[in-house]
Amino acid sequence: MASTHLSCPCPLTLSMSSSSHKWNVSRCCWKRKRVIKKLIIRNATQKTSDDQSNSNDNEDSPAFNPFGFVTDNPSSRSAIQLPESPAEDGNVGQMLYRIEDKGRDYGSYIKSGKLRWFVRETGSPESRRGTIVFLHGAPTQSYCYRNVMSQLSDAGFHCFAPDWIGFGFSDKPQPGYGFDYTEKEFHEEFDKLLDVLGVKSPFFLVVQGFLVGSYGLTWALKNPSKISKLAILNSPLTVSSPIPGLFKQLRIPLFGEFTCQNAVMAERFIEAGSAYVLKLEKADVYRLPYLSSSGPGFALLEAARKIKFSDISNQIAAGFASGSWDKPVLLAWGISDKYLPQSVAEEFQKGNPSSVKLKLIEGAGHMPQEDWPEKVVDALRMFF
Repeated sequence: MASTHLSCPCPLTLSMSSSSHKWNVSRCCWKRKRVIKKLIIRNATQKTSDDQSNSNDNEDSPAFNPFGFVTDNPSSRSAIQLPESPAEDGNVGQMLYRIEDKGRDYGSYIKSGKLRWFVRETGSPESRRGTIVFLHGAPTQSYCYRNVMSQLSDAGFHCFAPDWIGFGFSDKPQPGYGFDYTEKEFHEEFDKLLDVLGVKSPFFLVVQGFLVGSYGLTWALKNPSKISKLAILNSPLTVSSPIPGLFKQLRIPLFGEFTCQNAVMAERFIEAGSAYVLKLEKADVYRLPYLSSSGPGFALLEAARKIKFSDISNQIAAGFASGSWDKPVLLAWGISDKYLPQSVAEEFQKGNPSSVKLKLIEGAGHMPQEDWPEKVVDALRMFF
């Protein structure tokens, strides 16, 4: 752009260079100050527009979307709805109505003491090949085992998969009112549930995941006589096991309270640990408890702040090492896990090579029972 000159009744020399936007004024008429100011703004705006236009021509990048963390993920788009005409789409209440009956496959409510558990069951007590109990990790639920349970019951097993207290469709008591989400309390309530279900020892145990999944393993260490064989899917098993960012965030004051009320938290956690995106009908189920009330979020928050990850990892690594554990262990490991590398499984196996058999599952991530249930079923059928 060429230099700009203004003529004025008063003696004024005014020029501006487009490259520097600096004005040279020898003498100024106060009546012309507004004109000068407007001209500065006009030229600055024009240059900004030109820069943006050039940038758009040179870079094929999408415009900033403040809700991109949701809408960039196909399975999460219905959680926070952004329709072209908002009045034509559903709100949270309508969404709950649409999905409230989903995800209860093979399940029923079981009263145990003062608490009510949601338990999935396939097969029958007369099943010829024995009983399998499946325990999930945080922040998910027993729904993740539905396909594995169905296929294993067809193979002759009696299967149970409870939602831990505070998770899925089980009770979520307020901390301080009968349940404080400690390791000891989870163990005690699980013992009571096994009695109510009539699970006879020894039985087969399958465990996967963080936090309450780890509590399933520490329960096994304290009750070896109740277990005949143990199968472990991707779980933190060594002192070197990384802790996902979600659990670190939950432990931060105030930020944790905000994080735990994210309705899409569970599904995003699953997808972040896998190579796959959940289909909408599956994402609906993992989202439902957190969308229905604040209870599941605060239960997870309390459990995440009570657990001592390093102590639990030490306990698991030492407890399953040679000389401490002699029951058969199958370690079925999804090698595409983005939370826990394959080296965790290999290190765990080296600690007790005579008891631990490692089975790598290609194409599966942090939750192989969700990513590739058929391969998990094959591994468990051969092991049990």
